[in-house]
Amino acid sequence: MQSRFRSDRRLTVRMGLTMFLLGLLYVAFIAALIALLRSWVLVVVVIGAMFVAQFWFSDRIAMFAMHGRVVEREEYPELHAVIDRLCGLADMPKPVVAVSNMDMPNAFATGRNPDHAVVCVTTGLLRRLEPAELEGVLAHELSHVAHKDVAVITIASFLGVLAGLIVRFAFYSQIFGGGRRDQNTAALFAMIMGVSAAVYALSFLLIRALSRYRELAADRAAAHLTGRPSALASALTKVTGDIARIPTKDLRTAQAFNAFYFTPAAGKEPGIERIFSTHPSLEQRLEQLARISTELGEAATPGKAG
Repeated sequence: MQSRFRSDRRLTVRMGLTMFLLGLLYVAFIAALIALLRSWVLVVVVIGAMFVAQFWFSDRIAMFAMHGRVVEREEYPELHAVIDRLCGLADMPKPVVAVSNMDMPNAFATGRNPDHAVVCVTTGLLRRLEPAELEGVLAHELSHVAHKDVAVITIASFLGVLAGLIVRFAFYSQIFGGGRRDQNTAALFAMIMGVSAAVYALSFLLIRALSRYRELAADRAAAHLTGRPSALASALTKVTGDIARIPTKDLRTAQAFNAFYFTPAAGKEPGIERIFSTHPSLEQRLEQLARISTELGEAATPGKAG
């Protein structure tokens, strides 16, 4: 039996293209580091270990950072019931269910494949949404798992994270140790910093472009699975508005994981910086859901989802 989440060829093509381009960038990056450091063993071992750690433990890292904890059915029976129903409808394995004790209304999915996935919601989301709205959000997150774009984003993010760490290391090494180095060593660090900065910038743009599209794909899949696009539209409107009222200082920790969230932990809709955003605008998402509502013959009126 096939999953009832609609396959999305355009998403698959974009994921493949992004991974191909990042793969080329990854190979060039490793080659540059080997040439500069003159030790392929050191580079391969360190980068390989970091990649394995991020890929295999991405769910634990995200859960730790967002203070999430696994919850059993006895503690959150309604949450488990909704996920059980959606997984049965979509014919997919049930992920681990987790809750984060945060007032910010949000949700995210993580994990390397559908058999090792986690769906986590915040207490702020559970407190604010109606049952049909919550179902729409959870269907959105489950579609990320079913489409395997969670794993792709995790892998794609690795190169940018690594390059960013190297830039910081080189920068602080120059600041705090520059006086003890000769000119050749300083030039080496400058070249490593330059290569890493370029890799970070390119991977940043590629990941953001994929992330925006995968959010639209997840909205489409969730709307078709539940048959209630208006409920998802209502949840989007409510969550985006409430996040805008969360103090900025409370959003800073969460912003590092924006690519995984249902909606970005941002205080306002992006303007000119939209090209750098992990998510499409609220208007884009609502317009798409309105079109799907028309196709399904549903009255897409946010706030009136049952």
